[in-house]
Amino acid sequence: MYFNNKNNFFHGIMFHHFHDDNLHKKSQGSINKDDFYKILKFIGRENILDAKDFFSRFKENKLKEKNVCLTFDDATKCQYDIALPVLEDLKIKSFFFIYSSLFKGELTLLEVYRYFRMNYFNNIDEFYNYFFKLLNKDLSAFFKDNEKIIEQTKVKFLVYSTNDIKFRLVRDKLLSQLDYKKIMFAMFKEKNFRPEDHYKNIFMSKFNLNKLNELGHLIGLHSHSHPVLLENLSYNEQKKEYENNKSTLSEILNIDKNNIKYMSHPNGSYNDDTLKILQELKIELGFKPIMSIEPEKNMKKINNSSLEIARQDHSKIVKMMN
Repeated sequence: MYFNNKNNFFHGIMFHHFHDDNLHKKSQGSINKDDFYKILKFIGRENILDAKDFFSRFKENKLKEKNVCLTFDDATKCQYDIALPVLEDLKIKSFFFIYSSLFKGELTLLEVYRYFRMNYFNNIDEFYNYFFKLLNKDLSAFFKDNEKIIEQTKVKFLVYSTNDIKFRLVRDKLLSQLDYKKIMFAMFKEKNFRPEDHYKNIFMSKFNLNKLNELGHLIGLHSHSHPVLLENLSYNEQKKEYENNKSTLSEILNIDKNNIKYMSHPNGSYNDDTLKILQELKIELGFKPIMSIEPEKNMKKINNSSLEIARQDHSKIVKMMN
């Protein structure tokens, strides 16, 4: 049984990556079609609301304890190829949160980096070992200083291994974006990997987004370029991220910008400036990626505000099922 005394409140279910036997290779945290069916059955089809229904009930303060919705982040093609047929089979309409720089011809690397490390190495630890070898720094003191963060992240994100967390700490806190990019592109060169050759396998197209919209799924914001830590950007930089995101998606879908009223926080990264900007942009529903209170964000409750609605990561549901 999915619901218990820790999750018996309305929330979203968060999905990212899927795999099959053809184009989309199994990767860290990915699930296949059969896994997806099992998760939805475990939650209970009767508890899953269509995105439009969840949104309207939320605005009317009519959501019940066991009401959930399904959400998908990042516009990955595997969601369209593998998850969408299941959603249509079960007649479930979901939220798809899209970052938009890739539709402007801008080099979008977050998912490219993930695709590279999952497809060009025998396993993820081989990638980490190679990355740290190229970095060529003694990181013992850095990891010692961040012991508390490592332990807190283990609790917050059960799907992450210790190496996952250490890599993300180095990427996000120690290295500049330029230094990180230099290391990754050195690895690209070593492996003869050209990002542009793989875009169509990694990302949805404009056609795919329009098809989702036509089918009745709701398209929402996820920033323009998906910064690793959006909260570190200035107010104006954050505002530009979400203004560009909203205008690009409205252009692709040929809809009024004001009809896009929902979003999810990329990497769960936001601050008071972010919330103020989203309110200015008339966003009425926002999702965070965890099911707990974050004291550092001055939260008083789990669903802390209309822009901080909890989501359960599918990986935690898989653990509950096993």
